[in-house]
Amino acid sequence: MNFTIAISKDRMPFRKNIWLLSFIAAFVFVWTNSFIGTTDMANWVLENALSFVFVIFLIITYKKHQFSDLSYLLICIYLCLHVYGSKHTYAENPLGYWLQDFFHWSRNHYDRIVHFSFGFLLAYPMREMFLKWLKYPRWVAWLLPIEITLSISAFYELIEWAVADLFFKAQGAAYLGTQGDVWDAQKDIFLAFCGAIIATTIVSSVKKIFKIHEE
Repeated sequence: MNFTIAISKDRMPFRKNIWLLSFIAAFVFVWTNSFIGTTDMANWVLENALSFVFVIFLIITYKKHQFSDLSYLLICIYLCLHVYGSKHTYAENPLGYWLQDFFHWSRNHYDRIVHFSFGFLLAYPMREMFLKWLKYPRWVAWLLPIEITLSISAFYELIEWAVADLFFKAQGAAYLGTQGDVWDAQKDIFLAFCGAIIATTIVSSVKKIFKIHEE
């Protein structure tokens, strides 16, 4: 697998890219498992609505634009974390409960982990998209993932409010998963924002230390 920061101009045909096929197989397995074993089908559908949109976007754009294997790996990890959260609802996630007991946390923080991962795992693919697909300057490609993460996180919280309070009130508590924290939305946005900053800082530091050139 090519884990270099440099963005290659040549891509393997889909059927020959073993790594990408492996990522797809892993995601399909996790997604199917979350669907079969879900404890709340209505919540599963709500949680996965944007996942469907994201996957369709990746499929439609693949023929013309492809990410590097590293970006597809990061995207796969994020999507797996998200759909696993939809299996039991974020607030009732078993891994979150295990972490809560292990670290003696006051609540199930699985939702916070996924929000942080949104910025941390997707900032690099966004950076690659701006550099490779849109040919933006490097400083713009560094800044935009952070700004977009902040914007999308805030917009997503608005969607959550609309879905839970206006359209599907019966699913409101399960969908929001605030667990009694009145500042839950603000903390989720902040964690995603921090994740994006950390990811872009790591990429920039690696580039500088190893003198890696981005095409």
